[in-house]
Amino acid sequence: MITKSMHAFSLNELMCVTASRELKNGEIVFAGYGLPLVATYLAQCTHAPQLVFITETGNVRLTPPSSLPRSVDDIALSAYSDMATGLPEVTAMLVRGEIDVGFLGGAQVDRFGNLNSTCIGPYTNPKARLMGSGGANDIATFAKRTILILNQDRPERFVERVDYMTSPGYLSGAGEREKAGFMENTGPSCVVTNKGVYRFDKHTKEMYLASYHPGVSIKEIKELVSWDLKIADDVHETPSPTEEELHLLREKIDPNRFYI
Repeated sequence: MITKSMHAFSLNELMCVTASRELKNGEIVFAGYGLPLVATYLAQCTHAPQLVFITETGNVRLTPPSSLPRSVDDIALSAYSDMATGLPEVTAMLVRGEIDVGFLGGAQVDRFGNLNSTCIGPYTNPKARLMGSGGANDIATFAKRTILILNQDRPERFVERVDYMTSPGYLSGAGEREKAGFMENTGPSCVVTNKGVYRFDKHTKEMYLASYHPGVSIKEIKELVSWDLKIADDVHETPSPTEEELHLLREKIDPNRFYI
């Protein structure tokens, strides 16, 4: 637990709150289970009451469910949802450019925000075979922007180039998505980890450190990154959750602390 001011909070709570604050009222958000789910519900309960939440199983919700789903096919997601469709329908929404934000995670991320959830090491002779893309590539390709959430515990997760590009970020830098046929002005907007928050340079599209979490030093973060990580001129400590946000997380959204 981290103690700041008059209250304490966990890193998972800080990550949920930080990701939640990235969402805007009225946006259409594509999210899976876990911390993205909690972050999206928190946004609906606070600053984004008109946010629309969509899952890959086809549920569309304008309000949080009465209980926290344990997976994307949990009946709690579809109970009293505003619309229940299916994977083809929500994938079509992605392709039509109707999804504002998509949440993504992975085993590796590189300096341009490309994600690997396929294998560690060479594809034909990997050290580890992972779960693969699922719908991640579609989200990374067609959402107007993506928010990446992952744990940062060793340099092998933040690498110069991913071993396998499962979900495209900015490929090899500025302009490369457009050259490859992606829609303009799309790609990852930030990376939220258990150490800090990263954003992407508007000219080069290279990732840089924007904020570090309480109790984490910039030196520690740089040691967990495999390239020469750039630091924002205005780098600062990540703002702590408010009492209201912690109350909603603990008492309303995830009272059993399943995710947080």
